[in-house]
Amino acid sequence: MPELPEVETTRRGLIPRLSGKAIRSVLVRDRRLRWPVPTDLESRLSGATIQSLHRRGKYLLVSVNKARLDEHVLIHLGMTGTLRVLEEPAPAGKHDHIEVRLKDGQLLRYADPRRFGCWLWAGRDWASHPLLASLGPEPFDAAFNAAYLHSATRGRSASIKSVIMNAGIVTGVGNIYANEALFRAGIHPLTRAGRLSVERLGELVEQIRAVLAEAIEAGGSSIRDYVQSDGASGWFQLRYAVYGRAGEACRTCGADIRVTRDAQRATFFCSRCQKR
Repeated sequence: MPELPEVETTRRGLIPRLSGKAIRSVLVRDRRLRWPVPTDLESRLSGATIQSLHRRGKYLLVSVNKARLDEHVLIHLGMTGTLRVLEEPAPAGKHDHIEVRLKDGQLLRYADPRRFGCWLWAGRDWASHPLLASLGPEPFDAAFNAAYLHSATRGRSASIKSVIMNAGIVTGVGNIYANEALFRAGIHPLTRAGRLSVERLGELVEQIRAVLAEAIEAGGSSIRDYVQSDGASGWFQLRYAVYGRAGEACRTCGADIRVTRDAQRATFFCSRCQKR
């Protein structure tokens, strides 16, 4: 957390407020994120103009232009990171680690209580950055389809939930939305991936897309620290069918929602609706 819908919601909220804006200065209060913030980030960004914002999996890419060169900053929100645009400067909090001050007076502030996020320089060829180069297709890409997932799962004994959370197979499907998509597809999360037919995997592909699209429309899920770029909460958590509902009744069949662990992640399912 934040997962793909939260990152995409953040991106959409920032685009109209940052695109075309010139950067006056950058202040890094604490470089100790998951990877140290580059020591030249301030000098690289100061005086640049923000061109656009893109998303790759759970990563944000801020495209900036300086001296007629288009380059990129790679941002990951980690587990507790948030990006907010402030119209007027406000006192910084304990966990406000990076500030980008715009020439129009606005302030982009990055907060991250657990410091598991990152701000890294990705240069011009961002796709070759080590954190991005091995990522699989996006869930909404045409390349992510039943035939692809069927081929990718042949011979795999790992659970289908761990497979769809593998960013090298499909990028951006985190724990919350993997649980929800598997419930909608009627697939038990611990089912061996290599046992599933192309038809069942096709249904799973469709449900992954549907869950992510609905979550983006709802502004993501506001659990723990996540808020949108304007400080508003997302509300997709109100629609959860299984995630976080252990011991509650399934909204479809009335059976208890159960929880187990898979690859060290809490895994929620309905034993009646979801079949191996």
